[in-house]
Amino acid sequence: MFAAERRQLILEMVRANGAVSLRELARVVQTSEVTVRRDVRALEAEGLLDRRHGGAVLPGGFTRESGFPQKSHLATAEKTAIADLAAGLVEEGEAIVVGAGTTTQELARRLARVPGLTVVTNSLLVAQALAHANRVEVVMTGGTLRGSNYALVGSGAEQSLQGLRVSRAFLSGSGLTAERGLSTSNMLSASVDRALVQAAAEVVVLADHTKLGTDTMFQTVPTDVITRLVTDEPPAHDDRAATELQALADQGVQIAVAGSAAAAGGGDTAPAGRQSRRDMPLPGQRRGQVPGGGPQLRSTTALGEQQPGERARVADLRRR
Repeated sequence: MFAAERRQLILEMVRANGAVSLRELARVVQTSEVTVRRDVRALEAEGLLDRRHGGAVLPGGFTRESGFPQKSHLATAEKTAIADLAAGLVEEGEAIVVGAGTTTQELARRLARVPGLTVVTNSLLVAQALAHANRVEVVMTGGTLRGSNYALVGSGAEQSLQGLRVSRAFLSGSGLTAERGLSTSNMLSASVDRALVQAAAEVVVLADHTKLGTDTMFQTVPTDVITRLVTDEPPAHDDRAATELQALADQGVQIAVAGSAAAAGGGDTAPAGRQSRRDMPLPGQRRGQVPGGGPQLRSTTALGEQQPGERARVADLRRR
C-alpha cells in the first residue's frame, strides 16, 4: 500500500471512531507501528488529526469527545500505573467519591481490596468493578444514563450528591492545564463532576500525560481546587507535558509521577510488581506543607513509611 493510501485509510478510521490506537492502525493498514507513527505525524502536520501517546484522535478537542471503546485503548499501560499509585492514597474505612472514566475504572479495580471502604460514584463501570468486593459499600447517584461513558448525569445525579461529605474525590477528564485546571468536552459530565468535587475535602486528579496541556470546553475543577495530580512519566520529547507539569507544580498542586515499563521512557524503573514514583517539590506555601519544606506526598505503599527497596526521587522538570 502506498503512503497516500495508508494515510487516507488512517484518516478515515480516526474520523469514524474519534480515536484509534497505533496498534490498531498498524493492524488495519498491515504495516509496522513505526511506519504508522510516521504517517500520523505527517497527517498532524496537515492539521487533519492530533497525535496522542499510543494513538491518534480527531483535531479540535473543544468540540469532540471520544467514546468509551476508543478511550479504553489509549495509554493503557500509563492508566494502569496511575491507578496503582492512586490506590495507595486510600485508607481502610475511608469514604470517597470516584468519577467516571477509563482511568478511574482502573482505580476501582484496585480499591476492591481495601476493606471497609465506601465509594460514591456516578459511573456504572466503577460500580461494576466493585460489585463483588468484600466489605466495600458502593453508593450510586441517581440520574440519566449517558451511554458513551456509562455514567449517570443530569439533575438527578447532582441532587443525590447534595449534603454529601467524603474525604477525597478521584476524578479524570479530557484535558488538564495549569491555566484552567481539569476540563471535559461534555456539559452534563462537567456539571456532575463539579458536584462530586463539592462533596470532597480534597480532590485528586488522575490524568495520563497525553491530557496534560489539553484544554476542552467545560471546566470541571479549577487548578486552585486540585489537591494533587497522579500522572505518568512524560516521554523525553514531550516538552508540552513537562512544561504543564511544572506550571501545575508552581501553582501548588502536589504531583506524583508513576513509572512503568511503557511510561518511564528509560528512566528509573521499580522492581517487578511494584510501580516507581517521583515526588515533586512544590514552590510556595500551600495545603499539606510542612515547615521549611514543600508539600509532602504520601507513599504508594501505605501512606506512611516506605517499604524496603522502594525508590523515590525528586524530579525538577525545569532541568529536563
